[in-house]
Amino acid sequence: MSKSTTKHKGAAALDFKSAALYAVRIVLHSDDLGQLQAALDQRMNDAGSFFENEPVVIDASNLESSIDWPALLQSLREHRLHPIGVVAQGALLEAARACGLPEVDLSSPPARPASTPAPESEVPVVAPTAPSPEPGTPAAVEAPPSPAIAPAAMVINRQLRSGQRIYARDTDLIVIGVVSQGAEVIADGNIHIYGPLRGKAMAGARGDTSARIFTTQLDPELVAIAGVYRVIETKLEQELHNQAAIVQLDGETLQITALNTKTQ
Repeated sequence: MSKSTTKHKGAAALDFKSAALYAVRIVLHSDDLGQLQAALDQRMNDAGSFFENEPVVIDASNLESSIDWPALLQSLREHRLHPIGVVAQGALLEAARACGLPEVDLSSPPARPASTPAPESEVPVVAPTAPSPEPGTPAAVEAPPSPAIAPAAMVINRQLRSGQRIYARDTDLIVIGVVSQGAEVIADGNIHIYGPLRGKAMAGARGDTSARIFTTQLDPELVAIAGVYRVIETKLEQELHNQAAIVQLDGETLQITALNTKTQ
């Protein structure tokens, strides 16, 4: 007995679904192609593979003069960066569109729930459950909704070897083990490494300037907070090298502090 199959006439060959996309923003401060290419070469050389194969949005909102869009796009692609859009105005925007770059709105993503340290003089306790109202009495006023709970931290309980890359989206990253040279750890929140940090670490990947990097043994190739990074080309000073340390932003500058050092 032969069988036949019939496709449903209403079946769709594709669907449109919403998606959140992480992209690196490249801010242009010059319209000189040579300067832009030199700066790009230097940044990518410093960061190694940290930004390779990332989608990028080109922010030309600070520029007034035209630039060589085809040559700039070619330079980005040669560094394994993938331009997906542009922020620009007027003739700059029209020239970018002619090269296939759509205009992108860089509205800030929803902020992660802020953490509040517990007061040192108080011990947090769980509030007791309120008793049910007695029959015949007015119902209790409805309590305000609880704040959104941040996603649980991503925990990696193993060594990360060269070439491995971990990204904790919308949350913190905890690594129990070695982050070897050539390995990369990225988090939208904080990064905690209970072991040697010898590779690259980037916290606050989507712009959280309050994010921090903690490690019990600091010897990195690169550290970054919210896109502000520092390449470690020579051994750190003695009080920081291979010591427990914290990396955080102070304005636009990365600050590295030994965890056994008291700060005001």
